Amino acid sequence: MRNLVEEIKRLKEEKNAIILAHSYQNIEIDEVADFVGDSLYLSRRAKDTNADIIVFAGVYFMAQTAKIISPEKKVLLPNLNAGCLMADMINHEQMVKFKEPYPSTPVVCYINSTAEVKAECDICCTSSNALEIVKSLNTRRVLFIPDANLGKWVESKLDGVEVITYDGNCPVHNNIDIQDILDARKKYPNAKILIHPECKPEVSKLGDYVGSTSGIIDYVKAHNDKQYVIVTEKGVADRLKRDYPDREFILIKNDMLCESMKLTTLEEIKYSLEHEVNEITLDEDVRLKSAGCIERMLKVSE
Repeated sequence: MRNLVEEIKRLKEEKNAIILAHSYQNIEIDEVADFVGDSLYLSRRAKDTNADIIVFAGVYFMAQTAKIISPEKKVLLPNLNAGCLMADMINHEQMVKFKEPYPSTPVVCYINSTAEVKAECDICCTSSNALEIVKSLNTRRVLFIPDANLGKWVESKLDGVEVITYDGNCPVHNNIDIQDILDARKKYPNAKILIHPECKPEVSKLGDYVGSTSGIIDYVKAHNDKQYVIVTEKGVADRLKRDYPDREFILIKNDMLCESMKLTTLEEIKYSLEHEVNEITLDEDVRLKSAGCIERMLKVSE
């Protein structure tokens, strides 16, 4: 594997490329990644980079986002089968139909969605900044797509704001129930339970901390507890175990695995970068409309 890693690094330098990797990726991807993090962090890195090529070790909507905000860059997705089940729950036609009864209500679009859906929304958000984004609209009612769980979690944090949600979810996080948390409390009474807000709102209420991928990692960095139950995708637990070997991290369930996120391999990254294949392209009208949605988010979260 060492030779493969070194060859990818050589190609990056030769082609003025960077590799962005989401924290749900297989952990060995970190060895070649320039930046590893959640969707908001990676969006900022895609916008700010001077690289000519962005290789996105993530899923399709993430690579699309990089292309939306950096249209002059060549964006490559090493495995084009890396999709998102949540993003697939809503298409352009369903988006238009969902917002039709609420013509004057702002639409907040979770970043886990396609460019075509983002083009129909007012502002984007990630799990890191969803609460901040909804607050920034200063309105009594918003539409929130496609993650109902994240939308209702935001609503629970705001007095007097109605969040009307589309019926979408992340199947990995949605699979966690109250009993899973209660069982973890009983089995690990001294552990802090850290929960991603893509979980059901009744589950999130039971956590010691609720936050995004980066939020969970930052929580561990800022605290000295020795045991944590991680209620999100396995990649986060893997990185915490690597970075904090003196602490114990328990994944809430063994099947907390986003299969699409695990598709990308080092071999595919090398091939994609070497041959500059699997390039992301977008209709320019769609790109411009969706860019406004994302740019507004980045401005709020500067």
